[in-house]
Amino acid sequence: MSEAAAIPSAHDASGAAGNEQPLPVIRLPMLDAKRELFAYEIVFQNETEDEAALMRRALATITDGALARLVRGNRTFLRLTRELLMEDTDVLQHQPRFGVLLEPEVAGDAALVERLTRMAQRGCPLMLDAGATALEFNAAVEPLLKVVQFVRLDASKLDSATLRSRSEYLHARGTHVIAGHVDDHDTYHLCEELPLQAIQGRFLLKPEPVEVPVLTANRLSLLRLMKALQEGNPGPVELGQIVRDDAILSYKLLGCVNSAYFALPRQLKSVQQAAIFFGAARIRNWIYTMALSGVGDRPPELLRAALIRAHMCEKLAQHMPAEQREMAFTAGLFSLLDTLMEAPMDFVLWHLPLAREISSALLEGKGPFAPLLEQIYAWEAGDLRSGEVQPQVIRRMAAVYLEATQWADHVYAFADQRPN
Repeated sequence: MSEAAAIPSAHDASGAAGNEQPLPVIRLPMLDAKRELFAYEIVFQNETEDEAALMRRALATITDGALARLVRGNRTFLRLTRELLMEDTDVLQHQPRFGVLLEPEVAGDAALVERLTRMAQRGCPLMLDAGATALEFNAAVEPLLKVVQFVRLDASKLDSATLRSRSEYLHARGTHVIAGHVDDHDTYHLCEELPLQAIQGRFLLKPEPVEVPVLTANRLSLLRLMKALQEGNPGPVELGQIVRDDAILSYKLLGCVNSAYFALPRQLKSVQQAAIFFGAARIRNWIYTMALSGVGDRPPELLRAALIRAHMCEKLAQHMPAEQREMAFTAGLFSLLDTLMEAPMDFVLWHLPLAREISSALLEGKGPFAPLLEQIYAWEAGDLRSGEVQPQVIRRMAAVYLEATQWADHVYAFADQRPN
């Protein structure tokens, strides 16, 4: 069965109608104290159309449900222009899971503050993106502080004492505080001690530095499984034997491949049948996916990010032979293996007999998959907003990213479940 027949197109996944291009956006998670999802932020990747046009399209996708599918119905914040906030916010008042990010300068716009007050009274979440702006007893921003329910502070621009005192000041006012731009684990651990509603930043995708790597029994078992899946290039029969004694892993895998998402003509009753139907290399990658969900102490959004990278990498490798496309999936998935396993990448890969093309991409940034990963990293970081990037590149990445998030969310739902 071909991949095209098994997986919906980007337009099908997004619910877009006609020739409407997917929105060039990324979703950035904010995590609560338990490292569960608190909310997403929608960030636009700029292209040829202006910011206002992009935001109008975003409001349209709220109306037709496409944006809700992208964020899985979770609380979500996005920026809107003053014009849209003054004219077209009725849709937000009927979608209480969607909120607005606001700059401190808005506080000086009396008409807009009045409009925001009415929106807040009708249940629209509002977040002040305060950055490093002083907030304590600041009359200039006070009109906005009285309206918003959330304030995001820029942890990269505030020293630890200021971050602490400002968080405590806002918390005492009854305002929910989010620490943004938390891009390293030292800052993350500082934030853990503060009265914060959520934390957001690149720390999620980075491995925490350790002096001596120590793998738990659970992670050693996972590495042994991954090694068995690599050694000798196992076929359908061998794959079935490798996972034969792991009832939970088989349950997850068969539940996923037999789901309505893939619209199979018949039910597959064993891992061997699935490997024959989809191909051994693809099923091996999906076994990796299901097995990684067993690292239960890692944030769910981290595994989702790994799945998105895997699918994007595979799609960006469409010009390569089929074998290399499967390897591209592995490279994308394993690009976060160090963070998932809480150990250095070279230490983790030492346990795995990976193809040289994959290990080179992950350890040295070289080989055929390294440029694909670099594109994905740039997309995640919003670095494609430069005017030097061709609009068609951004549109292509938007379509790939949208499809990847739909696929990853679907697969994760099966990876995270347990038999009754």
